[in-house]
Amino acid sequence: MSQDPPTARSRAVAVDDTGVRRQLADGSEESVTWQDLSAVIIRVMPDSPWDEDVFLMLAGHDGTGTAVPSSDPAADALIERLQALPGFDNERFIEAMTTEADEAYVVWKADTES
Repeated sequence: MSQDPPTARSRAVAVDDTGVRRQLADGSEESVTWQDLSAVIIRVMPDSPWDEDVFLMLAGHDGTGTAVPSSDPAADALIERLQALPGFDNERFIEAMTTEADEAYVVWKADTES
């Protein structure tokens, strides 16, 4: 089993009414607010160099974002929030979470018409 580089490890992930924040082991922080969220991607990497192989990737309109490992203790709360997003593709999400394919699955995109 490989060892995650220190910059890849989470110190803490917070999911709240504002958005998602991930503090990394090196002290840096990644975050995205619900208001700025533009896409949710499930990234599956079965042969990744990290211990984790599935990441919940959240992208913001302004270039911010974060990638939360699916095994993180906050992942269940995050998934619950994501599945409540209007237009969230649960079928694609289930496909992503049960595959061995090295692929990125877009499971939600913000409505850009508003």
